[in-house]
Amino acid sequence: MLVYSRLKNKLTAVLSFLIKQRKVRRGSAAVLFLFLFTLIMAFDFVPERIDLVVGQVSPKTYKAQKDLVFEYEDKTAEMRRIAAEKAEKIYAKDPQVSVAVQKDISDLFTRVSEIQEDTGLDTAAKVSRLKSVLPFVIPEEDITGLASYQIQDTHAVENSLNNLVGGIMQAGDGIIQDSLEEAKDTLYNQVSALNLAKPYDSFSKGAVGRFLRPNTFINYEMTKQKQDEAMAAVPPAMISVMEGEKLIGEGEIITEEHMVKLQALGLVREKPQFTSILGVFLLVAMLMTTTLVYLYQQNREIYKQAGLLYLLGMIVLVVMGVGKAIIAINVTQWPEFSAQFGYMVPIAAAGMLIALLLDSRLAVLVVAVLSLLLGVMTGNQFRFAVVGFVGGITGVYSVSKLSQRSDLVRAGIYTSGANVVAIFIVGLVNGSPLALLISSSLALGVINGILSSILTNGFLPFLENTFRITSSVRLLEISNPNNVLLKRLLTEAPGTYHHSIIVGNLAESAADALGGDSLLVRVGAYYHDIGKCKRPYFFIENQMTVDNPHDKITPSLSTLILTSHVKDGVEMAKEHKLPQGIIDIIEQHHGTSLVSYFYYKALENDRTETITEEEFRYEGPKPRTRAAAIVMLADAVEAAVRSLQSPTQGRVEGLVRKIIKDKLNDGQLEECDLTFKDLGVIASSFVRVLSGVFHSRIEYPDMPKEIEGRKTNGGSRKQLAGKNGC
Repeated sequence: MLVYSRLKNKLTAVLSFLIKQRKVRRGSAAVLFLFLFTLIMAFDFVPERIDLVVGQVSPKTYKAQKDLVFEYEDKTAEMRRIAAEKAEKIYAKDPQVSVAVQKDISDLFTRVSEIQEDTGLDTAAKVSRLKSVLPFVIPEEDITGLASYQIQDTHAVENSLNNLVGGIMQAGDGIIQDSLEEAKDTLYNQVSALNLAKPYDSFSKGAVGRFLRPNTFINYEMTKQKQDEAMAAVPPAMISVMEGEKLIGEGEIITEEHMVKLQALGLVREKPQFTSILGVFLLVAMLMTTTLVYLYQQNREIYKQAGLLYLLGMIVLVVMGVGKAIIAINVTQWPEFSAQFGYMVPIAAAGMLIALLLDSRLAVLVVAVLSLLLGVMTGNQFRFAVVGFVGGITGVYSVSKLSQRSDLVRAGIYTSGANVVAIFIVGLVNGSPLALLISSSLALGVINGILSSILTNGFLPFLENTFRITSSVRLLEISNPNNVLLKRLLTEAPGTYHHSIIVGNLAESAADALGGDSLLVRVGAYYHDIGKCKRPYFFIENQMTVDNPHDKITPSLSTLILTSHVKDGVEMAKEHKLPQGIIDIIEQHHGTSLVSYFYYKALENDRTETITEEEFRYEGPKPRTRAAAIVMLADAVEAAVRSLQSPTQGRVEGLVRKIIKDKLNDGQLEECDLTFKDLGVIASSFVRVLSGVFHSRIEYPDMPKEIEGRKTNGGSRKQLAGKNGC
């Protein structure tokens, strides 16, 4: 028991260690997804197929659900077997066999002659010796006769017999196995024709029966070649089935040909073959590897985050599962229509979800992979793969520039339209009946688009919350002015709200110029100062009177109040469950910047020996993303330019570049990946936007007294408007 407990603890420790290893977790997840994908692809969980055997009475009428031309393999094999049997056999004669046969006969005659000429033996002894040397049986009296003949007679019979044997073995094709008995009969007749004495006649026929053998043999290599040529000349036996054609009627006896058609159309339940499962497994493994290699090469950020890979796998798994369920639907009243249900598989849902949550280019690749898998799942009917790919790509590009959640409905409409067109074109290529083509393209194409939109809308919030991903849809929702926090900012800190809107415009323009996530930057700018809602009147943009509360407190306390708006903003954002990307911008938009006004004000109080810069800096952290850095620069620039008395373009540009340079020198941009070139692009973008916001205005002169008098006396409004340049 103690040993078992120790072993259990050690095993638990090892498993715990392995689970903590990043590579082990990733590898285990990859194997799990590979297994699940293969399971969905290779097995029918809701089988609509039937158990039928040859000789059984068909329980119902079955019709073909698609056009199909296939080979009747068993019939083809039988026809080719018959052709091979009829093919000419090629023979080759072996001359050595004839020599060997004649030698065997001569050796036997020699032994008989030796016994005949042995004078030391009497007749009985010779008979006994002859019996021992003869390899065949002849009558007793014939053996006694042989013993009494002279050797000259024996040699003459030997020569005659060998001539007969040599002649028949050399003539024509010689002796083949099938004609051996026939050759023996011929030699027996030829021996009889020699009119030999009865002992020699029996002896010669016995020798022929014993030693004669085939000397012509089949050339198997050349014969096999002839058979292969004959088999190749036989065309395959093809069977053509038209969509809607009756395969077998109710009550009919199922024949072998019926069975072949039903099997070819996939209507008969069969056990999955190991080779088929292995093929599906290898195909899925290859496509998974291709996707991972693409991510490693083109989008390392997603590849490094295991959670995003799990998200990708879940999306593909769900769409494949939904597709498998749709394909399994069988409406018995409309079998031809049911055969088109593969067009309803919502591959576009996977494309839209991946485009919104991860990356549009990755979404295109996954749509292509899913389309290929759909073709395999539907029995290699790649018409479904073509339609799935067209609809999926349309879905991806329909959500690429999302501006509001209702755009997902529009994306579903676009996907429906693309599916309708694709189904119609593919149906024309396959030669489907026009009535079925129109109904299936309209109904199934629209259902596909609607289903894709529903799945995207339904799964998007769940996936966002589970994997902590900020999608464009979520950003659009929280950027609505009616959002609780933004409405509170507008009512409690209107100056800050206005400032945030302008910062948002600046930041969005800069992000667009850099090719960054402009939506995240804009929404982050809207919320970057929400912490000011707790003490709005301590910030200059919200002070409506000349009284400044900072005049009554120390610089250090003022600094503490000002810097606390970052911490307050983070708390408010977390309380209202804002996305992590927005919280990061709120937390980092000041970095560790110095509150210079109150720092220098504190220095004026002659206590420089007790004052340090750290007391007057924000807690940070410094911006760690391009988005946070852009918002920091836009925030600082907007506040500074707003304080300019005469914001000409030259003065604005000089101030913008000075502020960016100061932030750079202060080390605030150390932890983000902005380059000097990027900073130049940001500065130019800021100047362009600010020149539109703080443009020069016409200074209207005071109204002349005489015009004022006319107005008072009811003068012409038209004249007044003309003089004021309105």
